[in-house]
Amino acid sequence: MKPIITTKQGAVQGTLSQDGKALIFRGVPYAQPPVGSLRFARPQEHEPWEGPRDCTQFSPRCPQCDLTAMDFYSKEFYDEMVPPEDEDCLYLNVWTPADAQPGSKLPVLFWIHGGAFMHGCGSEKEFDGEGMARKGVILVTVNYRVNVFGFFAHPDLEAETPEHVSGNYGILDQLFALKWVRENIAAFGGDPDKVTIAGQSAGCMSVQTIISSPLTKGMLRGAILQSGGGLYAMKKCPTKEEITQTSQKLMEHLGVSTIEELRAVPAGQLRDAAYAVQGQDLSWRPHVDGWLLPAHADAQAEAGKIHDIAYLIGSTAKDIGDGLLLQEAGARWCENLLKLGRKPGYFYFFTRSLPGDDAGAFHSCELWYEFETMNRCWRPWEDCDWELSQTMSSYWANFVKNGDPNGPGLPEWKAYTGENTQPMVLAEQVGMKA
Repeated sequence: MKPIITTKQGAVQGTLSQDGKALIFRGVPYAQPPVGSLRFARPQEHEPWEGPRDCTQFSPRCPQCDLTAMDFYSKEFYDEMVPPEDEDCLYLNVWTPADAQPGSKLPVLFWIHGGAFMHGCGSEKEFDGEGMARKGVILVTVNYRVNVFGFFAHPDLEAETPEHVSGNYGILDQLFALKWVRENIAAFGGDPDKVTIAGQSAGCMSVQTIISSPLTKGMLRGAILQSGGGLYAMKKCPTKEEITQTSQKLMEHLGVSTIEELRAVPAGQLRDAAYAVQGQDLSWRPHVDGWLLPAHADAQAEAGKIHDIAYLIGSTAKDIGDGLLLQEAGARWCENLLKLGRKPGYFYFFTRSLPGDDAGAFHSCELWYEFETMNRCWRPWEDCDWELSQTMSSYWANFVKNGDPNGPGLPEWKAYTGENTQPMVLAEQVGMKA
């Protein structure tokens, strides 16, 4: 019999993993479809439904580019069928231990996918929660609006909100999904007070935005920032004026002059226009709006206006900026935690060169290891890779459980302190950097 769990909006019917150790709920709606008048609007609570809703298949992803035509990354992550595109994309996925019960109060890992804020979804093949479920952790992965659908901003939209702001809808989707988790995860055996958010690349930048926002105070117990966070890590987020200029350019490109006309443009045409006007920059991304994000994330961190929670941060050897940019940004983040008198952070450097080609420890490569999904990849893995996956996934699960990655049978991971400023090296041999 398929498992059924009752959420605030109605019952959802999932499935059992092949090994019988995890319950999986795919394509669970957490907000109303953002279509029609809800295009370029904040997420709204989903209407209730009657009877169990079939949640055994992944949902569509937000309209975006063809992931199977991305050269290196298409072979790595997108060589298999990806979900179809649809503006009706605000869904999440839950993996929970098969023996979890309401009242189990299990810790929760809330995962935000990357993709330059332009593409991606929570059901990519490198993501899976069965490994976390075996370790007693619930995994939630989420879809959110990307590119123009998630980050268009315009003065005419400001009148629709009491704070007179617009844009940042993709981040607001993530916050709304977090709210859904806090309201519903107990039914899946989770503890709403034990939520750790994590993300990689644009997902990491999303995490840093969320922990810099006053809107999420008290909602989180920890955060994991992978390959996109830290102090002075990436180009600063755009101002309201800059994102508005890009949005105006998009309207001119489409030949429309009002929001009503823009909301009537077919999704595919709007998607193509978003790519046409963005140029070489990450034009569609979070901006400082004075409400969700009061100031640039770096300024929020240095002023001590980030949440006082547990942090784990790091990057890979051949990451963005030749590996140095993000490593140095991660070190500065940990230094700043010490200056603020906060709990010391856990700092890592993933240096394993993946077998099969000469790409090395490339941006995103660690995802196979932390989610224990290497069997879905074409690479000729070696014994040390399987061992590293078990070690890394255990570190991540322990951090979600305790705010500390250490645990029995694992090499000691020392926090970043005045006495220890070196990262934990995740490679063929795992250990603190000498």
